[in-house]
Amino acid sequence: MTAAARRRRETVRMQAAELFEQKVKPTEVARRLRVSRKSAYQWHQLWREAGVQALVSRGPSGSRCRLSPRCLEKLAAYLEQGPAAHGWVEDQVWTASRVATLIGRKFHVSYSVSGATRLMHRLGFSPQVPARRVAERDEQAVTAWKEATWDEVKEPGRPAEATSASRTRRASPGGRPKDAPGAGAAAPRS
Repeated sequence: MTAAARRRRETVRMQAAELFEQKVKPTEVARRLRVSRKSAYQWHQLWREAGVQALVSRGPSGSRCRLSPRCLEKLAAYLEQGPAAHGWVEDQVWTASRVATLIGRKFHVSYSVSGATRLMHRLGFSPQVPARRVAERDEQAVTAWKEATWDEVKEPGRPAEATSASRTRRASPGGRPKDAPGAGAAAPRS
């Protein structure tokens, strides 16, 4: 949730508290403030039990970042160096799994893959999925092979007349070979 959304939510809760003090019912508070009835009833109960202070925001929810601002700066610098500088030489992509491993190696802090993804987004990076393509791939050789060899190697497809475009209606018995099962069962339509 963004800071602006948190501020708006707190403002709405304070407006709800003012309305509760004026003896306005939770259903009417929900209508006026355009919030769900469930939220209005929850806020009303909190307000009754502990007053306005119960509706004040306690800050962003979720777990705190386990890396200090200084460590986050170092992590950003490590990410800028690229994966090869940290032992991943097969390709130059940061995956969330690699970033989680890097955090564990450098800072001795355990992060899940999804936690590493959120941390990367926070730092302005995005995880990348490696392409399933060999780095040494010779595009000219692949194109030449496709042009020269592919037509000889590929299996022929089924002829167009052997398939039916409709799955809801059986093929006409008149189009069957004479010795096929059920060929004489029905007369062709006219």
